[in-house]
Amino acid sequence: MSKVSNRTKIATALVGALALASSNLVVANPLADVQKADSKIHAESAASQQKVDKYFDQAQDMLFEYGSVADERESLKSYNDYVAGLVADQQNSMDAIQTDINGVDRLRQGVVPLMFKMVEALEQFVQLDLPFNTEVRKERVENLKNILNTAEVTLAEKYRLILDAYSIEREYGNFVAVHTGKLNLDGKEVLVDFFNLGRVALYAQSLDQKTAWMYDAEAKTWNKLEDSYLRDITKGIRIARKQGALDLFALPIPAAETAQ
Repeated sequence: MSKVSNRTKIATALVGALALASSNLVVANPLADVQKADSKIHAESAASQQKVDKYFDQAQDMLFEYGSVADERESLKSYNDYVAGLVADQQNSMDAIQTDINGVDRLRQGVVPLMFKMVEALEQFVQLDLPFNTEVRKERVENLKNILNTAEVTLAEKYRLILDAYSIEREYGNFVAVHTGKLNLDGKEVLVDFFNLGRVALYAQSLDQKTAWMYDAEAKTWNKLEDSYLRDITKGIRIARKQGALDLFALPIPAAETAQ
């Protein structure tokens, strides 16, 4: 083969090689674009997934927060219902107290006149009763009269003191007592032992035990006792003073219809 032919073949081969290379370059460019697009899609997909994950986490947080708020709301509702019940009960108590206060005011209007009547009745009773512990009993009544007109003492305390005075007077009817004092007889004072059997009878005996008297509540005078009663009244006085053993003794007493 000639040199021209060989050169022609070499040239043809080079042209073919270049054509083939050119063809490969043309094919390689679309593949690169696809790879780039795929990478971009993966990147965008990853970014989208991150956003989805982020929104999901936010949604979960909001759901948890909603649950907490809902629980707190139920707790507050229960507490508010409880407080409302307490307030209603307190209001009922206040209404009841106010009703009691109104009742106390009405009661006060009735009690005050009653207390004055009780003290007045007690004063009359002491005046009409047997004259024992007279000064103490009259002083007690005067104190009650002064207390009734004192604003410093409560109404309840005033009423209590009046009841105490009545209780003391009641006890006087159940005791036997002796005390030494002066007996006024026709303008002359005689030192005697006063001996009272409750409210049944009141006696007096001279300290020399030679004379004795019995009080007449109806006539408000002292009547001399017969000498036959001297021994018995002496015995009664000793028993009252716990200076003698318990024993029977006989003394006259006022008739039932005249006893005070």
